[in-house]
Amino acid sequence: MTTLGELVERLAGMPRFLGECADRVPRAEWTRQPGRGLFSLVEHCCHLRDLEEEGYTLRLRRMLREERPVLDDFDGGAVAAGRNYPAQDLASAMQAFGEARARNLALLSSLDPRALARTATFGEHGTITVQRLAELMVEHDAGHRGELEALLASLGHPTPR
Repeated sequence: MTTLGELVERLAGMPRFLGECADRVPRAEWTRQPGRGLFSLVEHCCHLRDLEEEGYTLRLRRMLREERPVLDDFDGGAVAAGRNYPAQDLASAMQAFGEARARNLALLSSLDPRALARTATFGEHGTITVQRLAELMVEHDAGHRGELEALLASLGHPTPR
């Protein structure tokens, strides 16, 4: 089982990874998609920002304040379509994501074992704990890392490690 400290460390790496990706991709390619329906660099950043703020932050707060809340899903595709991500500023999206992630990590790091064991019902995942929510965050980040690595490769740029 992964410790909370390990989860926090992995989650803290995602904003840095995004920054390294942005450093490798010229501005002219920030909105370039590797294929139909796949996110560009700016779209990844906007999605991660919105999910962090409107998904994870809200879920964490509800799990800590309410008894066994039922958590809503975050329809990232619908949100992306409705917010015109390609027209948004990459630097602003990265900054907002980094700030929201830092707040969530500070909160997670401050929790005692009882708080980490608080539960909620979350769609296909069923009953989850706060610790499990942090694990789901890590899994989601890993998916985006893979997609970003594929994006950079498709654009002919080296991948951060």
